[in-house]
Amino acid sequence: MTAAPTPKPRADATRNRQQLLDVATRLFASAETEPSMRAIASEAGVGIATLYRHFPTRESLVDAVYQDQVSRLTAGARELLAELGPAAALRRWMDLFGDWIATKNGMLDTLLAMVESGEIAHARTRTELLAAVDSLLEAGRTSGELRTDIPAEDIAAALIGIFTVAGSPEHKAMAGRLLDLLMDGLRPTEGG
Repeated sequence: MTAAPTPKPRADATRNRQQLLDVATRLFASAETEPSMRAIASEAGVGIATLYRHFPTRESLVDAVYQDQVSRLTAGARELLAELGPAAALRRWMDLFGDWIATKNGMLDTLLAMVESGEIAHARTRTELLAAVDSLLEAGRTSGELRTDIPAEDIAAALIGIFTVAGSPEHKAMAGRLLDLLMDGLRPTEGG
């Protein structure tokens, strides 16, 4: 006997889930401290029961936001390469990375507890993000727009450093300048 197929979620349920993810991402990115589940539901325009129906725990919401952001970063690398030259795509991707870091900061306590408990595979995320950076670097190496001697790990370390010192909204202009400096260092020099 075969199991009945899982019913497709209703359109309003799918919309509510996406609205909750979008609002949680925005609130996590802009919050000084982790926003409450009630604040997220309220901002999304749904009841707390709707939030808990989609995300039964804070950890399930944080995991969904985190995975959504990682997916956006990895897909973003491909999408940017499809529409921009490699150097411009890498620079734009760096801004996306900064948004991801800002979102992580607003859910840091829960996220760190989840990484420590093994609920989130930090190593897998790191591998996915380095692969995205490497695809951008490889396209730039092939086109001659980017140096051939810089590994993805160095770019990741530089980005973490930049967003550690200039990750808050009031430092957005500084972060942009630092990212531009990083890009200048990634371009090949004449004769070298």
